[in-house]
Parts: sequence; C-alpha cells; structure tokens
Amino acid sequence: MTIHDHRPPHREDDHGPSSWGPEPTTAVAETPSAAREPVPPPAVPAPGAGEPKQPFVRGLWRGRPEDPRWARPALWGLLLATGLLYLYNLSASGWANSFYSAAVQAGSKSWKAFFFGSLDASNAITVDKPPASLWPMELSVRIFGLNSWAILVPEVLMGVGAVAVVYAAVRRRFSPGAGLIAGAVLALTPVAALMFRFNNPDAMLALLMALACYFVVRGVEDGRTKWLLWAGVAIGFAFLAKTLQAFLILPPLAIVYAVCAPVSLKKRFGQLAAATAALVVSGGWWVAIVELWPASSRPYIGGSQNNSFLELTFGYNGLGRLSGDETGSVGGGGGGGGTGMWGATGWNRMFNSEVGGQISWLLPAALILLAGGLVATRKLKRTSATRASFLVWGGSLLMTVIVFSYMAGIFHQYYTVALAPYMAAVIGMGAGILWEKRTEMWASLTLAGAVVASAVWSYVLLNRTSSYLPWLKYLILVGGLTAALGLIFAGRVSRRLALGAAAVGLVASLAGPTAYTLSTLQTGHTGSIVTAGPAGASMMGGGPGGGGGMRGGFGGGGMPGQQGQQNQQGQQNGNGFPGGGTTGNGNGNGGFGGMPGQNGNGGTQNQQNGNGFPGAGRMGDGGGMGGGGGVGGLLNGASVSSQAKKLLETDSSKYTWVAAAIGAQNAASYQLSTGDPVMAIGGFNGTDPSPTLAQFKKYVEEGKIHYFISSGSGGGMGGSSSGTSSQITSWVEKTFKKVTVGSATFYDLTQKASG
Repeated sequence: MTIHDHRPPHREDDHGPSSWGPEPTTAVAETPSAAREPVPPPAVPAPGAGEPKQPFVRGLWRGRPEDPRWARPALWGLLLATGLLYLYNLSASGWANSFYSAAVQAGSKSWKAFFFGSLDASNAITVDKPPASLWPMELSVRIFGLNSWAILVPEVLMGVGAVAVVYAAVRRRFSPGAGLIAGAVLALTPVAALMFRFNNPDAMLALLMALACYFVVRGVEDGRTKWLLWAGVAIGFAFLAKTLQAFLILPPLAIVYAVCAPVSLKKRFGQLAAATAALVVSGGWWVAIVELWPASSRPYIGGSQNNSFLELTFGYNGLGRLSGDETGSVGGGGGGGGTGMWGATGWNRMFNSEVGGQISWLLPAALILLAGGLVATRKLKRTSATRASFLVWGGSLLMTVIVFSYMAGIFHQYYTVALAPYMAAVIGMGAGILWEKRTEMWASLTLAGAVVASAVWSYVLLNRTSSYLPWLKYLILVGGLTAALGLIFAGRVSRRLALGAAAVGLVASLAGPTAYTLSTLQTGHTGSIVTAGPAGASMMGGGPGGGGGMRGGFGGGGMPGQQGQQNQQGQQNGNGFPGGGTTGNGNGNGGFGGMPGQNGNGGTQNQQNGNGFPGAGRMGDGGGMGGGGGVGGLLNGASVSSQAKKLLETDSSKYTWVAAAIGAQNAASYQLSTGDPVMAIGGFNGTDPSPTLAQFKKYVEEGKIHYFISSGSGGGMGGSSSGTSSQITSWVEKTFKKVTVGSATFYDLTQKASG
C-alpha cells in the first residue's frame, strides 16, 4: 500500500523537506528555506497545467521530481523487504489464535456469521469484539480456502500498508531518508513483527490509527474538510475492529486540529463536528443494525452479560479495561502501581520485564526526539504543519503510553503494537529535523543523546535475556557510544564523516529490536497470549524465565514459555498459569496445570504441582491441551486427535452443531479440525450466560447438538456452581452417556446414561 503524498507548495514560515544528508543549514535563520506551508488553493496549478506529467509507471518508480533518484526505489525496497520478512515462516503459526480463526472459518461459510462475527456458522455466539478485523481474512478464505496463509496474509499486507503510511506521513513534511527511517523502525519493532503476522484485531487497529494521524496532518496543511472526514472514517472502522481503544487518540487529534488548522475558528469546529459525524456513521452503522436486530434471530453477543453490544463496548471492552472491573473476565490488574493478574501498573510499565522487550527499544529515543522536534519548531506559526506533525504523532504516542501504563484491567503485551506507528513516525521526524539543524550544538547533542539512550536501553533489555546473543549487547553499546561521539561534532566535520556517524548510530539503535524481531520470525505463535522475542523476553510477573506469564490469580506456575524450550520446570510452585520458564514465581496453590508453551517445542512436565484442574495432555508442536481441559482450553485451545475428529464427523450433517464445549478456544479447536459448527458455551471465558440451561436443553431435545465435550473442570472459567456453564456441565454429566476417545471425554447427547 502506497500513499501518493504529493506535497503542495509551502510558505516561508515552515520547516520542510530536503534530501537526507544535505549540507547543514546555518543558524542564521530559525526557519529553513527548503519547504514551506501550503499556499492558498488558487495559487496551486490546476491538474495538467505546466510541465507534462511523468508516465504512470515511471512515476511509480521515480517518485517526485524533487526527490533524490534513490528515494522511490528505496521505498519499494523497504516495502518489499517488509513483506518478505513478515511472510517468512508464516505457516509455522498454524491457526494462530484459533478463537479468531474459527470465526473466520464460520464467516467463510455463512454470510450471517460474516456480518455478526459469529464463532460458528450456525451462529450461536459472536467473538467478544466487533467483526471488522475478521472481514479481510474471511474474504481471503472464501477465495483461497481455509488454511494458515489465507488467514494470515491479510495481516501481513496490513503491516506493509502501515509501513507505507508512516513513510508517507514523515516523507511529506521532512525527507525521504527520514521516512525510510520511520518505516524501518516500524517494520523492525518486535511486537509489530508479531502482530502483523497474527490474526488478532490489533493489526487492523494499528493501520487505521496510522491513517487517521496521516489524514489529520493533511488537514492541517490545507484546511480541507475531506481530510477530517477521512480521519473520522478511519477511526470509525478502527472502532469496529477493537471498540473504544480506537478512541484513545481522539483528544490529541482533535486538539491539534482545533488549534493549528489554517482556517477560521468557526470553520475548524464545524469540520471537527463533521468528522465526528463521519466517525459515528462509519463506526455506528453496524452497531445500530445489531442493536435493532431481534435478539432471537441473531447470535448472542460474546463477552456481554446481557446480550448487548453496547454493554460489551462500555463494560468488558471499555471502561472495565481501565478500572479492572470487568464482569465475565478472568481477573483484573492492580491500580496505582499495584500488581494484579495482568502485571504491574505505573509509569514504568512500558519498560518493565513484562513489556519492555516488545516495544520499548526505541521509546526513550522517541521521547527525546519528540522534545527536540518541538524545540526546533517552537518559533513556527500556529498553522505550521511540521509542528502539527510532532503534536499529532507525539500526542498519540503519549496518550496511548499513559493509558496502557495505568489501565488496571485486562492487558496483554501485544497491545503495545498500537504504539509502534506513532513511535516510528516521531523517530523519523525527530531525526530528520535535528539532522538538518546539526550545526547547532543543542541539535547535535540531542541526536547524540537519542543514540546513547537507545544503545544503553538495548543493553539493559538484552541483558534480561542474557543467554540470547550475549555478545550483541556489548557491540551495540560500543557502537552506539562511538556514533554518539561522532554525532556531537556532526555539524563541524565533513559530510562523509557525519553520515558515517549517523549510519553507525542507526545500526546500533536498530540492532536490538532487529534481533528480537528475527527471533520472533523463527517460531510460530499460537493461542490467546503471545509475545515477541526469544524465550524469557517478556515475563509477566517479573523475573527471568519463559515469556508471557501472569501474576496471581490462578496457581500452578509461570506463564507459558515463549519458545517452549525452557518449560519443563516453569510450573512448579508459581503464581500464574503453568509453563513459565526455568524457574517458578513463588508458591501458588490450586491452579490449572498443563498450559502449553506458546510455540510448543518442549516442556513435558506440565502438571506437576498445581492443585487445581489438570491440563489434559502433552505440550508439543503447536501446543494445545489434549482433550480440552482446564485453562489450556481457555487460552490455547485443545489438541484434537484423529479418533476424536472421526467421532464428531460421523453423521455430522444431521446436526446444527456437531458438539458443544465450554469456552471458545476448546470449541474453536474442534471446529477447525472438523470444519463443522461447534457451540462455544459461555463464550471465550465460559462465563457468558449463553446458552442458558433451558435453552441448551431445548437444543438437545430438538436433536441439534450431537456431543458435549468435557472440559474436566466442572464448568466455566469463572463459573460458580450456579453459573450457566457449570449448570449445563452438571446436567450433561448426570444425564447422558460418557464416551472416551483417547484422552478426551465426550457425552453423547442422543443417548441417556444407563441407570
């Protein structure tokens, strides 16, 4: 995806584009002459006027006449490299998050399931998000058939598109070199390499948020209403991907436009009102249809307790994420620097051992360069689009960091992919403008400081996984400090030496995240909680060991090991889910044994000291719980044997659902294996009141469900003995014939138990 960002003429009061690496501007004037703000529309030549246009193909390759000859080929090279990088080893992730893959499979068979985002083609219940992120994958599967590549390639294309948008945004106001740096930073951010190859909604969210920022800056350039309308549409569809998270950046975007747009105040507020209307229409049309649709003829809204999408939006997926009060959730976090199931909150959350390796490699540098960019543009006019660029992208970065740092509800490390486009743009813009001002000591010192911060922080992050490329942290530290020394004098030495120092600094800054990104690409990632980097790179709950664990909540071990090679002792006495890493995290009681390692290459002792519900099978290639037991079925699905598959496929055409299972991941595993609808009782967590016991009994009496898949846990994840899932489980176990196939247990709902 390439944004054709042909820049209009500029006024004298703005900083603007120049080639990467020109002779530095002098300190005589505070406003460089290379680029200016847009002139009024009448001064812009009409299309076709003046010099003849370049042929289309040549224009695609050559780019703008004012660009260096290498600029456009370098962009295409960046996009191609990003695509190939993200496509590498893509099928290793299999179904990735089987929860969403099952919904994709359902939507590829049923247009009703497509529209609502149902988990199964018979439309029992939806996923706990709006369906927009599923639509590209479902269309792909309808065209190419159900397979890992058909599901995940659309996510890769979104990643390439996000890199193109960030490049276009930075290139427009700065230089091709600055745009390439921004695009490379985004492509090589570990969590971006993870999520643009995964089927969660975050890939679409990141792309649309980047587009919204791009459109707002375009609006500040010329004050045209259409850019605000497009920004509203982008945020509206982002809402249909991941609800209220799309609104996090609304305050900085609205404030920047209201202050900086080059039109009257009255018109600015009118444009913002129109953009709000565009947002409401683009995001609200689906909501209105769902809310007005008779509940009896549509699937239950997964994640809600009252079958209402509005309740889901403002509760479980909305304000509950901030407060930690999420009805139906498996647990909340700790506020005010406290520690909860989803890790510690506080100002340093983005840098701690749980999250730091995912996103924070260049975050200190981004904050330094943001400050430098604002200082460099401090004397420009109110309507400066260059300063507005820093305010839009930087404001979005800061707003999202603050919310993520203090939200007490469900928080996964991969959420931080939302920061990647903002961080990348700020780094590209800051590096570009400070490079042009490098003859001024403060600018060269700021550039050097950003490189030092990146090198030192990379050393710290790499030291957290000391067994992974142990030599790299020293090389980065030495290279970064050497480059910083050169950058201090970049305005006083030859251009060749200055460029050499900049190149060494760039390589040193990107080496750490690149290493983690390459490690991420080497293995597949499956389940609901995935992290980037090598084993131990993201230990939820702190300390060394496997990646992705959680504090508190359920006893029985650390979180699953990121690569799975270090899982054999990780669950012995920990406080989180089993499978943590090389050591446990304390002394937990009663929990769920048998959580698979994220990438499932090792770890066979997965049931040792949890006193709660045992996991139901081995850990191994692709991971998953045999039979569907315990929390493994909640987060990572089930391992379906060929015998179980054959059992469910027998006479499958006679039933609306070939089986029903507690929790969506269990149901998804069997549905993807058989290709037939499987009812997810209780939705994702098994805690949604759908279906009720009375409804389930009616389905059974009507012969719509063949088997009930036992979870071995006596009910849903948060279910008490009176919960819907527990009630259904108890009734089935007392009433129907038990069938054991390998390690899995089923109940035949067409045959009553003897006696």
